Amino acid sequence: MSSSAMLQPEPAPIMACTISRDVQNFDLLIDDMEAELGESWGDLSFEDAAAFFDQPEANQLEFVAIAIDDHDEERLADIGGLINLANERDIKVILIAEEVSPIALHQLLRMGAGDFIPYPLPEGELHAAIERLRKPAPAAPEADVPEELRTTIRATGDRNGVVLPVHGLAGGTGATSIAVNLAWELANIEKENGPRVCLLDLDLQFGTVSTYLDLPRRDAVYELLSDTDSMDNDSFTQALLTFNEKLHVLTAPAEMLPLDIVGPENIDKLIETARTNFDYVVVDMPSTLVSWTETVLHQAHVYFATIELDMRSAQNALRMIRALKSEELPYEKLRYALNRAPKFTDLTGKGRVKRLAESLDITIEVQIPDGGKPVVQSGDHGLPLMETAAKNPMRKEIQKLAASIHEINQAAETGR
Repeated sequence: MSSSAMLQPEPAPIMACTISRDVQNFDLLIDDMEAELGESWGDLSFEDAAAFFDQPEANQLEFVAIAIDDHDEERLADIGGLINLANERDIKVILIAEEVSPIALHQLLRMGAGDFIPYPLPEGELHAAIERLRKPAPAAPEADVPEELRTTIRATGDRNGVVLPVHGLAGGTGATSIAVNLAWELANIEKENGPRVCLLDLDLQFGTVSTYLDLPRRDAVYELLSDTDSMDNDSFTQALLTFNEKLHVLTAPAEMLPLDIVGPENIDKLIETARTNFDYVVVDMPSTLVSWTETVLHQAHVYFATIELDMRSAQNALRMIRALKSEELPYEKLRYALNRAPKFTDLTGKGRVKRLAESLDITIEVQIPDGGKPVVQSGDHGLPLMETAAKNPMRKEIQKLAASIHEINQAAETGR
């Protein structure tokens, strides 16, 4: 045997593979894989990957990086099959996606992709993803939910609840504050045998209902939203958290999600399930109009649109009305709630409110006074105004609104 043969190094074991239609379309991925693994990685096409998973060499793989773009969306079933094969062999999957629709991305994540990175790759993101998959899985966050926050309410499915969305037509108009406090006032409207109240936070990206009520965000919410086809009354109520044993809350997901990760049919089933199990369903809406805003509007009995006495609110209200009219949607369901309304003695402010309503050809039925610092402090402490500042003018007005809603609802129930 020659000395050169004796010195021939053994090939480095393959620790990871990229899987794509053509890896040359993802040159940044090639650079990052070489930086992380040197020569200890390989490349496979979609067609070769399934066969490779059946080879003994596949047992050495630590992870695979499946790289796709918008041209691969027609092959979602095949890509999902590769993800399943990898999971069956305990091989981690990192999904690299460029210009892939949220629906397609959502489907692949549901199929078992462990991590997701957008392409072009942000600097250091592949390294961070590899570090995450190498760490042992953390304990399920559900175990951290205190027992007193878990809902014990029984799903009945025999109710016909009133749906009350709250939609901020401009940032900072207090939509979440109003939604949270309205829900809590309704839950406490009667001392004994009060109505069942559910609060849904559908601002999937920046929802803060959990902050305002000091509730943890749960992975169960994402699981519920991602598979509404199999959702039933029991799985819905199990995803809720209880605030002070009276208010039942579906928080926004733990992770920031695209607003169109759910569609109109998903939201329709979610609200319908809530409505059949609760007397009142208060919905904190995102300020953005999305494909399922129309769904919520159709489900709503009254749709509160929060505004302030300023030009941006006036312009946005006008645009909202035009958008709904152009699509022949029930814009008459909108009830305008003016937050930080002028005081009773402020005649100049009252005149501005009147001119605002006339210019928009609307009626401002709800005028909520400025609650001042106690409102901010209440949110920071994770408690409704009833618990921290019962005599606050904002709280008193929301209490009147809740009483009015409940009175009208009871009258309607009696009339039936």
